[in-house]
Amino acid sequence: MKLEISLFRFNYKSDYLPYYTKNFVKVKDEKTLLDILNSINEEQPFAYENILDFPLVVNGVYTYASITLEELTKEFGCDLTIEPISIRRAHTDLLINDADFQERLKILSEFIDNEDKKVYESYKLYFYASNTMNYEYDYIGDSILLLAADLIEKNPADESEILKAIIEYDTSIVYHTSLEKRVYNLDLKVEEKIQNLKNKLNLSKPLKEQNLFLDKKNSIDFGTFEENYEVKYNFEDFNLAYFQGTKEDSQTLELLGKLSAKLIDTPSMHSDLALESFHVNSEFTMKLASTVMLDAFDNSADLLIVDSDELFYLFDSNRKSMEKVSGREIITPVIHKNELQKLVSGKHDDTLKSQLKKHIVDPEII
Repeated sequence: MKLEISLFRFNYKSDYLPYYTKNFVKVKDEKTLLDILNSINEEQPFAYENILDFPLVVNGVYTYASITLEELTKEFGCDLTIEPISIRRAHTDLLINDADFQERLKILSEFIDNEDKKVYESYKLYFYASNTMNYEYDYIGDSILLLAADLIEKNPADESEILKAIIEYDTSIVYHTSLEKRVYNLDLKVEEKIQNLKNKLNLSKPLKEQNLFLDKKNSIDFGTFEENYEVKYNFEDFNLAYFQGTKEDSQTLELLGKLSAKLIDTPSMHSDLALESFHVNSEFTMKLASTVMLDAFDNSADLLIVDSDELFYLFDSNRKSMEKVSGREIITPVIHKNELQKLVSGKHDDTLKSQLKKHIVDPEII
C-alpha cells in the first residue's frame, strides 16, 4: 500500500506563510499514524511529538497519532492531508503555541489540583476541534466545560460556584457547537457532559419549541414525503447542496442518490448550528447559518436542500439577519426535501407552484 501525504510545514522564524510538502510513503511495517510520521521524519525531518497521544488533524478531522493504519485508510483513504490542531497557533510544523488553551484554566483555578490539570491537558484536542473557535477566538473552550463537569461530579458541593464561573465568562457555554462530526471516533460522553451542564444552567430548549423567525415569519405546508415514487426528473443540470448537520436523513440521502445532479459537500454542510441555545444566542446561529448559505453559493449550488420545517425557516426566513452578520447578500434558494421529492416525481401542479412562490427566494424551477 502506498500513501500520498500532504504534510503541513511552517517555521515562524523564517516562513511568512505555511506550505505543504508531498510525501509518498510505501507502507512496510508501519502500524499507526505515528509510525508513518516517524518514517517521513527519517527522510525529511519536521517538528512533531513522537508520542501516540499527539493530537493532529487528518483531512479536516481531529484525531491522535495513535490511530491505526487500518482505521486511517478506511476512514480517510490513501490521500491524506496532515495538519496541526490549530493552524492559527502553529509555530513549527505540527507544533503549536497552546497559551490560549492554558490561559482558560484560570477560570477554574480555585477548584483544581495537579491531577485535575493533567485531566485538562488530556482534553486539549477538544479545545481546538470546536468549530466555535473559527468564529469566536475567545470561546471558553470545550476542555474547560468537560473539566467543570468532572469537578462537579468529584465535588458536588462546588457545583453552584463552578457553574457561576462558567456562565460569567463572556463567550461561554452558549457558544458550544457539537464535536460529533469533527473528532474521529468521538466518545459520546463528551457531548453528554456538556449537554448536562447546559441543562443545569437552563440554556437548552428543544428545536420544536424555538422561535426561529428573526426577520419574516412564514408558514408553509410541506406535506409528506412519499416513500414510493418514480424519478421522472433527475436534476442532471443542477448543483445541489444538502445541509444535513450532525444527523443525516436517510430519506433525503436516498432521494439524492437517485438523481444525476452534482452534489456539493463542504464541512459546513455537516456543522452544528447551536440551535438548542438559539433563544439566548441567535446571532451566533446566524453566523453559522450564513456560512452554510455562502458555502452553497460560492460552490455554485442552485439549491440548498434541508430535511425539516425548522431548518427551512431558519435558512429561508432569516436572510437579512444572515446578511448582517456576514456582510454579504444571501440569495441561494432553499427547498424542503418533500418539495424536492414532488419535483423529482414530476408533480409540478399549481399547488406546488403556489407553495414555492411562498419561499422568500423562489426557486423558480417550475
